[in-house]
Amino acid sequence: MLSAFPELFDAAEEILAREFGPVALRSEIFDFDFTHYYEGEMGEGIKRKFLAFERMIRPDEIAAIKNRANQIELDIASQHPRGVARPINLDPGYIDAGKLVLATVKDQAHRLYLRDGIYGEVTLYWKHGRWEAWPWTYADYRSEGYQRFLAQVREYHMNKR
Repeated sequence: MLSAFPELFDAAEEILAREFGPVALRSEIFDFDFTHYYEGEMGEGIKRKFLAFERMIRPDEIAAIKNRANQIELDIASQHPRGVARPINLDPGYIDAGKLVLATVKDQAHRLYLRDGIYGEVTLYWKHGRWEAWPWTYADYRSEGYQRFLAQVREYHMNKR
């Protein structure tokens, strides 16, 4: 979740938990100061918070989940107006034993079309007990804090198998 209004994280979590089940892990709130890309539509001082859910999804569910997340963004924007076009950004993904996949509506050379206007990107891969980045991996996903939390999520789900 990205937002310049961190109080929206709780509202989003409540909706997401109703839609996708109980939350297993929550990250700390990180400053999103790696780029200014979203400031025009979201405002300044953007923060990020990750949620990991108890239920592991099947990879073929991610496109529908991304489309639902886009609708939830619109619902939150209408219920909690903040004077910006996009008060919250919900970017679902999944972690399995070997990778972190993010869903997006933006096509690029390294992304594969899934369905319904959604692309998938392998953002990180697991090698020798740690996350590794690709040349296209966003700077924030290269950060120690993100990778530490994402490793906890991976461990949580690997231990459930």
